[in-house]
Amino acid sequence: MATDIATRELHEPVTIAEYLFQRLHQVGVRAVHGVPGDYNLAALDYLPKCGLHWVGNCNELNAGYAADGYARVNGISALITTFGVGELSALNAIAGAYSEFVPIVHIVGQPHTRSQKDGVLLHHTLGNGDFNVFTRMSSGISCAMGNLAETHEVATLIDNAIRECWVRSRPVYITLPTDMIAKKIEGQRLKTPLDLSLPPNDPEKEDYVVDVVLKYLHAAQRPVILVDACAIRHRVLDEVHDLVEASGLPTFVAPMGKGAVNETLKNYGGVYAGTGSNPGVREQVESSDLILSIGAIKSDFNTSGFSYRIGQLNTIDFHSTYVRVRYSEYPEINMKGVLRKVVQQMRSLNVQPVSHLSNALPDEEKNSSNQAITHAWLWPIVGQWLKEKDIVITETGTANFGIWDTRFPADVTAISQVLWGSIGYSVGACQGAALAAKEQNRRTVLFVGDGSLQLTLQEISTMIRNKLNPIIFVICNEGYTIERYIHGWDESYNDIQPWDIKGLPTVFGAKDQYKGYKVQTRDELVQLFANQEFSSAPYLQLVEVHMPRDDAPAGLKITAEAAAERNK
Repeated sequence: MATDIATRELHEPVTIAEYLFQRLHQVGVRAVHGVPGDYNLAALDYLPKCGLHWVGNCNELNAGYAADGYARVNGISALITTFGVGELSALNAIAGAYSEFVPIVHIVGQPHTRSQKDGVLLHHTLGNGDFNVFTRMSSGISCAMGNLAETHEVATLIDNAIRECWVRSRPVYITLPTDMIAKKIEGQRLKTPLDLSLPPNDPEKEDYVVDVVLKYLHAAQRPVILVDACAIRHRVLDEVHDLVEASGLPTFVAPMGKGAVNETLKNYGGVYAGTGSNPGVREQVESSDLILSIGAIKSDFNTSGFSYRIGQLNTIDFHSTYVRVRYSEYPEINMKGVLRKVVQQMRSLNVQPVSHLSNALPDEEKNSSNQAITHAWLWPIVGQWLKEKDIVITETGTANFGIWDTRFPADVTAISQVLWGSIGYSVGACQGAALAAKEQNRRTVLFVGDGSLQLTLQEISTMIRNKLNPIIFVICNEGYTIERYIHGWDESYNDIQPWDIKGLPTVFGAKDQYKGYKVQTRDELVQLFANQEFSSAPYLQLVEVHMPRDDAPAGLKITAEAAAERNK
């Protein structure tokens, strides 16, 4: 009776599930990834009522990867798993999203609150009455936790978690016990949109930092801009674009920052990755007397084995929570406001020319009669074929390093997992990205190795089920090439069982709305790229691209050598 009285006192009663899902819809989520389980089934009934599409993945790990890919295109995503067995299967993907600043709202369907209090011996538990053990596991890879166990605080917990997810660009964890799904709370709060704005910088402190930055920028003789992943994740690309255009300074990206800059601009100079860089790029960046480093993540694979040769004395670092000018750090200053004022107050600068970068084939490849598809030949050709606004996904390995040598058209989104580097990530991410791309009417292109594909290829089934149309290129080179370069060149653990790859979608039920190709020569790939129907991506297409077993991009060789040395 008490519950009924409490419900009658609500002005606009709404179930907890509806409140949660409507909030997700309000921040731009249109599809929810995950796997059904008995502790989340009743919650799934509310998704269509709130305008959300249930994707339905083949397993929770893939669902987590897919939510990651969806968030990188859409801005934020949601994942629903069940207690214990489901959420643990997704943890690797959530850890990767935390590592790489990707905002995912992870919702876990939990047992009834009474069962939890009583320590009942339920399935999906460890059998010891501890119902918080899995929550504790997720706490280290979530920037906010919301345990929806008490109706009086549910709305606050949901709103806080989603806001933190957006502002800090990292996963959050929300528990939804079965008895809380249909309980009613006040819905009037839904009429007030969530405040997703960044906390403002202290104006006086921000102005001081801007003055310091401008002092060094105006004095520099050879300044350059270097853009990395956190410029994308923390949503400062508008400011970065205006800085690049207004300054005219030579501009480079780190591997994780690929796609952050309009690569058709004349002052775009390419990818800087230490010794893995094009020699001209490396020389210009490392000889600079001031580097405006925006959103840097200086991991081993992002720097070709920590081979950066740029000193802090010549660097200004812009981040989401601080700005560092040479050796002076200014905490609690977000780069967004600083960059905007730098653009507004900047005077003329000393601008050096940048080497022209194109997708022209190197002379040795252009004049070669070799029909084998090598990395030196492939990636410039890919650059010639890509279109504006494409979403390009590359798997950790040869593809991730090869794409460095491709100059993108405008507004291309690049997705890779350089820091976390979980093998098979790209196939799941492709499913999520392709779903977001469908909502935005964009083309999705994936490059994945034959070894990586074998971990997560079930998501091709999810792509078919959701009528998605990515173009998937599978690099067939007989196994784990990046691992071979690190250790065990001819060892059996780096080999795989060869599959009939282009036939796999038919196993998953693809019928007439699918086409597969097998490409073994350069001429065959050039002809395929010239095929307008293929390039229009009318439906799911999968291409086997056969390449020499021992061929790899130069950047991969350098980075693998450094990794091998550190592993000794």
